[in-house]
Amino acid sequence: MGHVTLPRSLRLLGLVVVLVVGSLGLSACGTGPLAGKVVVLDAGHNGANWAFPAAINRLVWIGNGWKACDTTGTATDAGYAEHTFTLDVVDRVAIELAAQGARVVLTRTTDTGVGPCIDQRAAIGNAAHADVAISVHADGAPANVRGFHVIRPASLLGLTSGIYGRSVWLAWVLKTTYAADTGIPTASYVGDGGGIVERSDLGGLNLSKVPKVLIECGNMRNATDAAILSSPAGRARIAHAISEGARRFLEGHA
Repeated sequence: MGHVTLPRSLRLLGLVVVLVVGSLGLSACGTGPLAGKVVVLDAGHNGANWAFPAAINRLVWIGNGWKACDTTGTATDAGYAEHTFTLDVVDRVAIELAAQGARVVLTRTTDTGVGPCIDQRAAIGNAAHADVAISVHADGAPANVRGFHVIRPASLLGLTSGIYGRSVWLAWVLKTTYAADTGIPTASYVGDGGGIVERSDLGGLNLSKVPKVLIECGNMRNATDAAILSSPAGRARIAHAISEGARRFLEGHA
């Protein structure tokens, strides 16, 4: 096994773990209660998406229609970008899950690239035969509303019907853990305000063959949420909540 350079955020946190690199990106493995489990963590967007509009606006097939490869994401009023936030949180989640023995696969390991496209992100989880996949995002809703929500796939015949039940359970466990561990309320501006929304227009969910959800960790345009998402302490709590949600799901707990 060759030498691997960790993302800067992981190096700063002092992760000690055996790492391997392959076509799926960065992965971690070890021993512990989650040994043998595979977790795919998908940090939304990427740092150079804005500079390559033709690439990220290219249409890809999402199973029931066509959609842009990716988007640039949002940012706080102070300029803290969603793509930076998502990678930092995913790195932190990876540390916690790897420490418990899970093999963690990341859809991207730097914040300077383009993509991958939403269909490729799903394909990474499928190729890894993941036990669970979580896509991490933050919302850009109106400034006067706040909160988080978890998006689960709709049950689509020939697409998600095989993972629908497990994804429903994953969404519930992650929503419950996130609300308890972060103190961030569920978003009142989507769905019924209960913190879980079902959608059939997201390629990363539609094309997944493994249980998968997407979490909007908070509203970056809201000052209260932005302060939490922008702070290292806030991101640590968020990452721990996501890690705990994944752990509880993998261990079969409510």
